[in-house]
Amino acid sequence: MLVVVIIKKFKMKKFIILTPEGQTIAPNINYEVENLQVLGIVENVNNKDEAIIKLLKENDWIIDAEFNVTEFIIYELL
Repeated sequence: MLVVVIIKKFKMKKFIILTPEGQTIAPNINYEVENLQVLGIVENVNNKDEAIIKLLKENDWIIDAEFNVTEFIIYELL
């Protein structure tokens, strides 16, 4: 009897993590612009939670700068 085992390979994912916190200004100071800041791009993770953990482990300045993790906006990059 031949048993064939199929191992499903999971494609690792890539995410971009943004925040509305902090301040950025337009080159022309006469304009008020609301925008987001990119905190980082994380690769080789399985999901959003792993992406946040990896981002914070590799970038301790994010916690030091007191960004609020609950404000993070996360998108999977295809």
